[in-house]
Amino acid sequence: MAMKLFDAHCHLQDQRVVDKASLLIHIANAAGVVYIAVDGITEKDWHLVKEMSDEYDSVIPNFGLHPWYVEGKSRSWFDTLKELIEANPSAAVGEIGLDKSPLAKGVDFGEQVEVLKKQLQLAKGLKRPASVHCLDAFPELLQIMKEIGPFPAGVILHSFQGSPEVVPQLTKLGSYFSFSGHLMPLKEDKARKIVKAVPLDRILLETDAPDALPTNPIFSVPGNATLNQPANVHSVFFFLFSILNR
Repeated sequence: MAMKLFDAHCHLQDQRVVDKASLLIHIANAAGVVYIAVDGITEKDWHLVKEMSDEYDSVIPNFGLHPWYVEGKSRSWFDTLKELIEANPSAAVGEIGLDKSPLAKGVDFGEQVEVLKKQLQLAKGLKRPASVHCLDAFPELLQIMKEIGPFPAGVILHSFQGSPEVVPQLTKLGSYFSFSGHLMPLKEDKARKIVKAVPLDRILLETDAPDALPTNPIFSVPGNATLNQPANVHSVFFFLFSILNR
């Protein structure tokens, strides 16, 4: 029997690949990727995620306001988000989170915190999972999750590269740890320590496509071999398998 996999986090609504989304979904399905979680990041792309999930049974729609874009939100952003989540029973809240890295330079951290809190409260209240981005802000994230949690429906820490020391506390709050190609450039010993700190039943796989192209991708995006696609979740699986068996 062919191996069946789930891509727990990607962005097929991204402008770099949205015109190829249909093809990439078909490639992934043919490769045994039975479900693909497509995460919205701004109000402007939520409709694209919704349209994909309406067209393809394998697409799980996630809607959220990413920390990089909190300052561009409209007055009605939260009401719109709540309506979308309620109208789509399979939807999770994501991509949401905190970012203190240089990638979020200039974005007010206090506003990130407030937006994250509202979205985590929404996820908990509606008993939906949340897909969380966190860079250089795990102490703050942990504190917020302790205030609002636990989260019986789960919190997915996407492209996790946090310290092994935070794993037990996050696990108690209902966290799952999703790994992507972002893990591959790390020194092997560091990557192994991170992965082995996570209970096996809390490990998820993702591509974060079109980003996080694996170091040895099995599939390439037609017309741009530098971009990632959901079928490459197989590459992530084999990488984690090799780490866990050394």
